[in-house]
Amino acid sequence: MLAHYLKGFGMGLGLIIAIGAQNAHVLRMGLQRQHVLLTVATCIACEIMLISAGVAGIGTLIERNPALLALARWGGAAFLAWYGLRSWRSALSPHELKAAAASAMGTGKALTTVLAVTLLNPHCYLDTVVLLGAVGGQQGAGKWWFAAGAMTAAVAWFTTLGFGARLLSPWFARPLSWRVLDGLIGVVMFALAISLLAG
Repeated sequence: MLAHYLKGFGMGLGLIIAIGAQNAHVLRMGLQRQHVLLTVATCIACEIMLISAGVAGIGTLIERNPALLALARWGGAAFLAWYGLRSWRSALSPHELKAAAASAMGTGKALTTVLAVTLLNPHCYLDTVVLLGAVGGQQGAGKWWFAAGAMTAAVAWFTTLGFGARLLSPWFARPLSWRVLDGLIGVVMFALAISLLAG
């Protein structure tokens, strides 16, 4: 069973660490030190829910439905493009972007934003429900150990990213650093959108 757990942990970590909208959002919230626990906990809860659904067999059903896959692809590409444009607009904005100054976001908006970044991104479903679900389903009696490993990877990653971001705060005290980050996030979001449509 340990082998299944470690396989799930390794595969889950490899998929989660990839730069994307969700990780970019968690990093930003961590750097700004606002709603970090809420953001991290929501990401972890969503990952656990989606991994469980995938391993339980929903991933196979989605994979076999071309209409659902097409909807996820086009809808997800539109969302990623919007997120990329928003990041570029922020990068070009003349106002200062300081971690300590971003206190305007309320709890409701913070929750809605992290849910949107997580659940409106098709890569999240493709990685957790479809891919991890398909591999987990092949583990036989060890499939839930595999799932537990992938879930542990999610807990470890989002906790480290969200609460560890404050170590980068001195570097992000300069407005230029925020602009560079926003610019890079915009590039990544558009690259993901293009890859989604190309795939």
